[in-house]
Amino acid sequence: MSKIDYYELLEVTKTCSDGELKSSYRKLAMKWHPDKNPGNAEAEMRFKEISEAYDVLKDPQKRAAYDRFGHAAFDGGMGGGGAGAGFGNDFASTFSDIFDDLFGMAGNRRGGGGGGGAGGRGGRERGADLRYNMEITLEEAFGGKNATVRLPTSIVCETCSGSGAKPGTQPTSCRTCSGSGRIRQAQGFFTLERTCPTCQGRGQVIEDPCPACAGAGRTTRERTLEVAIPAGVEDGTRIRLGNEGEAGLRGGPPGDLYIFLSIAPHEFFQRDGADLFCRAPISMVTAALGGSFEVPTIDGDTTKVKVPEGTQSGKRFRLSAKGMPVLRTRTRGDMYVQVVVETPQNLTRRQRELLTEFDAECSKETHPESSGFFAKVRDFFAGEAE
Repeated sequence: MSKIDYYELLEVTKTCSDGELKSSYRKLAMKWHPDKNPGNAEAEMRFKEISEAYDVLKDPQKRAAYDRFGHAAFDGGMGGGGAGAGFGNDFASTFSDIFDDLFGMAGNRRGGGGGGGAGGRGGRERGADLRYNMEITLEEAFGGKNATVRLPTSIVCETCSGSGAKPGTQPTSCRTCSGSGRIRQAQGFFTLERTCPTCQGRGQVIEDPCPACAGAGRTTRERTLEVAIPAGVEDGTRIRLGNEGEAGLRGGPPGDLYIFLSIAPHEFFQRDGADLFCRAPISMVTAALGGSFEVPTIDGDTTKVKVPEGTQSGKRFRLSAKGMPVLRTRTRGDMYVQVVVETPQNLTRRQRELLTEFDAECSKETHPESSGFFAKVRDFFAGEAE
């Protein structure tokens, strides 16, 4: 009985790519799978045929032989063994490709190396990463600092050196899974693999655990660390200290420690990136006649701000390179000072008289903005009345 052409079975052309071949196979395998067609002998036979075809065409060498000799390449002496001859052994791995793609099992099976579960072989598991929240002042963010961190964390057990076993003993290979950490069970066309329930995927069991750590290979203790905070850090900056996290189980590698920085509110400055902002009240006389005043800077010094004649409330003055340093550079941001003209309060009689005289002598030239505004208001209402 002649066999159907493999390309025809998989509904592809001879020039199809590997991706097109796999995509077509996946679709057909799901269509003709026996579980979707219970009791259908024809579906079961078609499923076996397309799986056999894919097993040949997915392999570059087998595909080349098939393209040259057809089915004869696998019948008898043309390359030995044939697709049909090896079908029983290769079928599980062939069909597993589709499940790897559909359910993401490939990475676990190929990358785990037999360790299984959350840990590797021998029960060595990486320690957890730790987070530590630290608040610093704006001045500390400006200049940087060396901070001391104290935190309780897991460290390698000194009694058993992280093995988890009582001194003088060693963990033994798990008898249930023979040290692989995984158990395989064949069910029809499928080979199911699950974590060994005895060793929890570690491949080893500790029959005589360490009395100091109860077999965990680590104990809890407060640690003191020095953290270098660079100048220019911002609120929310994260500093990573490699291998300073929780110790791994049974001698596994430690995790990392992450320092999350927050900057306390400042009584004078507000920050936006590398720039600083502040508000400064000035008298009405200074705003009208001009003058100067001093403001503090973030580096602990003071600087003078010159106010020109006729300065209005809300005017902002820029002080170049008086802001925060830019992280890991030698540049600094700017400082912006916004002036607020303060209205006099608690006036004496004489002061009132002087202000009244001043107001009587004011003209459009002395108050151009207010004069222009009220002129527009009058024009508006005059237009409404017409």
